[in-house]
Amino acid sequence: MACVWKVIFLNIFIVSGRSKVLTGNFWHISDLHWDPSYDVGSTSASKCASSGGRPTPNAGTFGDYSCDSPWTLINSSVHAMREILPDPDFIVWTGDDTPHVPNEQLGEEPVLRIIGNLTHIIKSVFPNTKVYSAMGNHDYHPKSQMPPEKNNIYEQTANLWHDWLHTASKETFKTGGYYTEKLLNQTGFRVMVLNTNLYYDQNKLTENIKDPADQFSWAHKVLQDAAKNNEKVYIIGHVPPGVFEKKRDKAWFRKEFNKLYIDLIQKHSAVILGQFFGHHHTDSFRMFYSSNGSPISAMFLTPGVTPWITTLPGVTDGGNNPGIRIFEYDTKTLVIKDIVTYYLNLTYANMAHARWEKEYRLTEAFRVPDASPASMHRVMERITSDKCSLQKYFEFNSVGYDLTDCHADCRVDHVCAVREVDFEAYERCVLKEGGSSTGPVLLTLLLSLMLSLLCLN
Repeated sequence: MACVWKVIFLNIFIVSGRSKVLTGNFWHISDLHWDPSYDVGSTSASKCASSGGRPTPNAGTFGDYSCDSPWTLINSSVHAMREILPDPDFIVWTGDDTPHVPNEQLGEEPVLRIIGNLTHIIKSVFPNTKVYSAMGNHDYHPKSQMPPEKNNIYEQTANLWHDWLHTASKETFKTGGYYTEKLLNQTGFRVMVLNTNLYYDQNKLTENIKDPADQFSWAHKVLQDAAKNNEKVYIIGHVPPGVFEKKRDKAWFRKEFNKLYIDLIQKHSAVILGQFFGHHHTDSFRMFYSSNGSPISAMFLTPGVTPWITTLPGVTDGGNNPGIRIFEYDTKTLVIKDIVTYYLNLTYANMAHARWEKEYRLTEAFRVPDASPASMHRVMERITSDKCSLQKYFEFNSVGYDLTDCHADCRVDHVCAVREVDFEAYERCVLKEGGSSTGPVLLTLLLSLMLSLLCLN
């Protein structure tokens, strides 16, 4: 019997050891939004320019929910990354570095200085780590007006990121803000970094252009070549397609660009192993399906470091706790095996000290084997049909900031945003899911209360 147990132990050891060898890790950070004006010692009602005049009576050392990140928060987040995972395989950084202030309060030089300072701290804390960085819509002046051609900010940013970019990458980046490289110079693996700010509906410079900076045609070729060369690809960008889950019908892409992006993913899904975006400041994901309804790709939206409560009309109390994220992946296939999100409770940090802690692990929280498209489809189905899973997802969405009940309309907004990236399919989903939630108000409230109590048990 002892021999049997010894064999079992050895098998477990060998399997677990092999599993660790085949598992890589990388950080994803997004939306740092440094506000250099933040001054906790100020006597004014607002401690920062990014509050838009909103009072900040609870402002502390690490920030305020009405403000973008002070340097203390930026510094804390990057050093927390080193403490938690000091030697990642690489870092994904998906932009939005400057504060939410009017264009008149910025300019090319301040924007580049902020990008430069954030680049410097990441390089200083992770001097030997490769960083795949994408520009956000706030990383330009005027904000969101990224041109589909060469310009000074692309040029200077490429210079700031000189150590991270290959020679060929610098050329396409200077032209259109995008690039592709072999992932860690490994044969069979590739990263494609997109400038999706060109598709943003606020970008007036690309309004009447079919393929800004020829990025779609370039991306198709990159993915076609990847298929020929048996490569697997990660796609990185800032502004995501689809609809914002916190405001019904709020899209970021222009309609024609949204369709072109979906077509890109559907056509090349066989080589795409993950999509990593930001912009929302929230923790969410988006599903992509084949024409027959099979899950073919998942896009992961990483929460922001900034806790800033959005001023977007129609969004109620849209803040978040600062979040950073580790992806665990199979080093042989690039399949995403798990996601671990860490966060800073801003209120506690200001009252006591900065304490970055694990918020959740995807496979544990939603009982799935990995973060593959099939598994993320199962997560989507769970939050669609199970109140407890929906509430859990909803609280993760704001990184533990909004702990209110996700009511019927909230459910529709989140479920349809996750499930349907296509605008027309999203509208159909809202009608379908909204229709299924009608009924006497009292009964709805009673059921919601009962389910909430069940989730607590």
